[in-house]
Amino acid sequence: MVLETKFARFEDGLSVTDGHQIEGYASLFGAADQGGDVVQKGAYAESLKALAAEKRQVRMLWQHDPAQPIGIWDEVREDGKGLYVKGRILESVEKGREAVALLAAGAIDGLSIGYRTKRASKTDKGQRLLMELELWEVSLVTFPMLPSARVGARVAAKGETPVTETMRELAAVFDAARREIARG
Repeated sequence: MVLETKFARFEDGLSVTDGHQIEGYASLFGAADQGGDVVQKGAYAESLKALAAEKRQVRMLWQHDPAQPIGIWDEVREDGKGLYVKGRILESVEKGREAVALLAAGAIDGLSIGYRTKRASKTDKGQRLLMELELWEVSLVTFPMLPSARVGARVAAKGETPVTETMRELAAVFDAARREIARG
């Protein structure tokens, strides 16, 4: 079984409050990523239903490492926009404390899904249309895969003010560096 991953970073899509409460969109419907994949609305429905029936949860991991769970997703659901997640980073876990510090500093701002493709087809543009996905985990990550999305992390830990503009500037630098590295 091959587990795939998708990165996302969205303007006004990821927020962190009280230093450890996190929410945002881990996936947007209809948006092509750099790999040419597009997630179709409803792609997560069966997986979320099966997880609920089995009383299992989508895992919150650090950088897709199954040996490093860092929190709990209290809410994972599809809405008209995409896959919405809301949860808590566990500061009692070493990597959780690190994640909170990195989020507060603006060093990370992305979410990424780990999944297995159950049904997909090709669009007339040659993109892979992901129609049914088995969702395994949503990770906090450093780099996104959706270039059209921009950072909107609003870190408000311990009375700090939002740092959205600085995050946008950092995102632009990282996006440019990632494109340069991809060109080789």
